[in-house]
Amino acid sequence: MSRVLIIESSARQQDSVSRQLTQTFISQWQTAHPNDSITVRDLAVNPVPHLDINLLGGWMKPAEQRNDLEQVSLERSNQLTDELLAADVLVMAAPMYNFAIPSTLKAWLDHVLRAGVTFKYTDTGPQGLLSGKRAYVLTARGGIYAGSTADHQEPYLRQVMAFIGIHDVTFIHAEGMNLGGDFQEKGLSQANAKLSLVA
Repeated sequence: MSRVLIIESSARQQDSVSRQLTQTFISQWQTAHPNDSITVRDLAVNPVPHLDINLLGGWMKPAEQRNDLEQVSLERSNQLTDELLAADVLVMAAPMYNFAIPSTLKAWLDHVLRAGVTFKYTDTGPQGLLSGKRAYVLTARGGIYAGSTADHQEPYLRQVMAFIGIHDVTFIHAEGMNLGGDFQEKGLSQANAKLSLVA
C-alpha cells in the first residue's frame, strides 16, 4: 500500500482547471490502487504562513529558548514535513500565477525544505534525503509556456524536488486555458491523455 499526498494551491475553487486535473488523478489512482491512502492538503483553504522570524526561531533555537509563537511555528512545520516524509507519492497541483507557482505553494515548500530533515549538507554539497519517492505536478496555464524561458514553474519545481532527493518527477501541463476555443480544448485533452497514463 502506498501513501499519496496531494497539495492543492489554486486560489479558485469552482472552475479551477488544476483542481479538475487533481480530481481526475484521484479517480484514476483509486481505481488502479484501491488500497492506497490519499491525503489532500488544500493551501487555498488552509494556507500556511510565509517563512518568518518565528519559523526561523522554531528551527534554530533550543526548545528551552523558544517563545510560544516559535514553538507553534515549529510544530506546524513538523506536521507538514511529517506528511511529506510519510508519502510515497507527492502530487502538486499548481496553476501558473505570473509565470510561476502560487505563493501558497512556495510557502509550503519553505516549511518542508529543511536542513537535516529533507536534505543535508555534506562535504560535496547538499544531498536530498527523500530518495525513492515519486512526484507528479499538475499545472494549468493561461498561455503556452512549456519549454520557453517564460516558464518558471517546471524548472523551479524540478530543482527543489531534486534538492530534497525526488528525481522521479512527471509534469502534466494544461496549457492555453485563457486562449479560448481550440487552444483550451487541445490543452485539456493533452493533459487528460497524459493523466490517463499515470496510474
